[in-house]
Amino acid sequence: MPLNHALTILLVYQLMGEISVRYFALPIPGPVLSMLTLFVTFLIRNQVHDRLATTASCLLSHLSLLFIPAGVGIMVHFDRIANEWFAIAVALMSSTIIALVGSAGIMSFMCRAHIDFIAQSRR
Repeated sequence: MPLNHALTILLVYQLMGEISVRYFALPIPGPVLSMLTLFVTFLIRNQVHDRLATTASCLLSHLSLLFIPAGVGIMVHFDRIANEWFAIAVALMSSTIIALVGSAGIMSFMCRAHIDFIAQSRR
C-alpha cells in the first residue's frame, strides 16, 4: 500500500466522520467518530496494514505543528487575554478540579465494583 493510498484511507475516514456527524446531527466531533470507525475497522480486520501504521506514525511525529495556529491565536488576542486573565484562570482551575474529582470518583466506583465482582465470582 503506497503512502498516498494510506493517507487517502485516513482522509476518507475523516470525511465519513464529518459527513455522518452533520447528516445525523450527532453531538460528537467528526474526528472522534472517524477514529472510532477506524478503530472498529481494525478490530474487525484484526490487523493494521504496515504502510498505514507508518503513515500514522509519521503524522503523529509532526503533531506539534498543529499547535502553531493556537500559538498565533494567543499572540493575536494577547490584549484580550491580558484583560480577562482572571476569568480564564478561574475557568481553567475549576475545570481541572472538576475533572480530577470526577475521575477519582469514577476510579473509586470502578475499583469497588471490580472488588465486588471478584468476591462474587469466588463464591
